[in-house]
Amino acid sequence: MELRYKSLTKRRRPHFQPLDATLFVTFRLADSIPKSTVRRYKAKRDWLRDQLRRCDDSSSQTTKWRADIEKLYREWFIKSEEIMHRHLVGPTWLRNDAIADNVAENLHRRDGDLYRLDAFSIMSNHVHTIFKPLVDESVLQEILRSGDYKDQIPALAKIMQAIKGRSARECNLLLGRSGKFWEHESFDRVIRVGKFEKTVRYVLNNPVTANIVRRWQDYRWNYCRKELLERYLLGPLK
Repeated sequence: MELRYKSLTKRRRPHFQPLDATLFVTFRLADSIPKSTVRRYKAKRDWLRDQLRRCDDSSSQTTKWRADIEKLYREWFIKSEEIMHRHLVGPTWLRNDAIADNVAENLHRRDGDLYRLDAFSIMSNHVHTIFKPLVDESVLQEILRSGDYKDQIPALAKIMQAIKGRSARECNLLLGRSGKFWEHESFDRVIRVGKFEKTVRYVLNNPVTANIVRRWQDYRWNYCRKELLERYLLGPLK
């Protein structure tokens, strides 16, 4: 599968990443957060986006609305993590060894092809991943020559389809069910300069935070690229 450049994605929330970005992405099982909670968040998010759209790019209000949107994203991520760790609603199919193994296999399947997989942690109802999308050199040069990319390229949609599409079909088959397996939208962020190690540690510490294991190394569905372990992650995470 080749990551081709498009000026816009067709998703409700366009995802654009810098050409050389490493991404932190969280995706979750369908209905793992109460629908009423999701509706309240989306209503506030949509209102803030509407305010941003009404501003001229040079307006001082633009910075304010963007900051408010980023603050909302952070608050929503923290709240959603709390809800999912408490297993308040929805399925916990990823507790099933066969299901978790399948998701892990699908994460590894396109490693080195669509992306460089750095780390992941598969929890009972959600998955944290860190990866860097890989773009063919000829496609990259075409983008750079065009000058119409604003330092960004939408690669995430194809990657998530490769991971979630296949795993959903296979996991539903294993469970003997049909219907929606993953929630459509994912939480994704470009990892800022100097924040990579901290983000890896956050991902691998998820089962420790959730009181599943005492050490991140003891969790079966944690993964970290060997080069990272050799560089700075030997021993307990702190």
